[in-house]
Amino acid sequence: MGGNMKISERLQKAPLSGIRKMFDLAAPGSINLSLGEPDVRPPEAAVKGMNDAAAKGMNGYGPTPGIMPLREATASRYGLGPGNVMITPSGTTALLMIAQSLIDPGDEALIPGPGFVVYGPHTMLSGGRAVEYRLTEGDFQPNMDDIQKKITKRTKLLFLNYPSNPTGGVLNEASFRAIRDITKDKGITVVSDEVYEPFVYGGKHISFISELDNSIIVNGFSKMMAVPGWRMGFVVADPEIIKDLTKMAYHMSACPNMPAQYGILNALPTIDGYLNDVREVYRKRRDLITKRINGIRGLSMSAPKGAFYAFPSFSFGMTSEEFAMELVKENLICVPGSAFGEFGEGHLRFSYAADEHKISMGMDILEKVSNNIKR
Repeated sequence: MGGNMKISERLQKAPLSGIRKMFDLAAPGSINLSLGEPDVRPPEAAVKGMNDAAAKGMNGYGPTPGIMPLREATASRYGLGPGNVMITPSGTTALLMIAQSLIDPGDEALIPGPGFVVYGPHTMLSGGRAVEYRLTEGDFQPNMDDIQKKITKRTKLLFLNYPSNPTGGVLNEASFRAIRDITKDKGITVVSDEVYEPFVYGGKHISFISELDNSIIVNGFSKMMAVPGWRMGFVVADPEIIKDLTKMAYHMSACPNMPAQYGILNALPTIDGYLNDVREVYRKRRDLITKRINGIRGLSMSAPKGAFYAFPSFSFGMTSEEFAMELVKENLICVPGSAFGEFGEGHLRFSYAADEHKISMGMDILEKVSNNIKR
């Protein structure tokens, strides 16, 4: 791209522009399996806590890093102190704060491919250069050889996202140790996006919270408590990093949503029981969509181990955007793999944060369209 191109123009050329096109073409009433938006009910304690706080007049500005009781409650879940935690207006905002705070013009950030869509633009908005590294096919682990080839003297950050959006992959122990060792040896900071931490169905979630000497963890309450519209995230890091991020947060957002913070605080004591129930709901949906996809000619995938996304590969002679457009014509909305970087091509992403009836109807359309595609 030309060096004089405006940032807004460069963002407009990002792969997500294809998704907007599909929404424009989708007919009213289409089956939407594109959104990673939980459809389960939030904990009643969260809604009550937020409403009570608003009714009591807690509607003004609050501390930039979040109210202390919520920082303390969040930190205690990880055996840490409140100085290690700041509350943010969404995990996405937290990621931008980190990029703006740590990336200088000319720095490079390694981002996963396929990977969540904001890491590259956030790097660019901070004056840096995003360098995509491959995930392995099938289990979607970081490709260590590719990472090491792409590390330069300018590499400042390495973004991870496990459990993964879009792949549903979960980081294994060997990958964790390799990333830890490589980044410490090269002086690279790990930014570990762990917002899908509560949703693991096979194996276990391995967090970089144990490595705060060179890692920053981004997490959130929006997915955890099925309140994405509340925009509630949090960061776990070394206290000095938290201080720097707080300075950036003041200029970006002043403070997080006050009533929502009290709602989250009210729900935290009983959240584990709630999450046990929700995981079982998603596990059944995961099993359903995996069985359906693997029964369709030309598509294949392993059962996702985490998050709530299916990311099957396909063997048709077309791009992922072309395939997704064919599905939109039949009233099924999904996300082409190319939206998640060059290494996402050849895949589609379906969200199973939708009820089983919608999943079944969507898979009926997918099967019909796939059977009609000429090889």
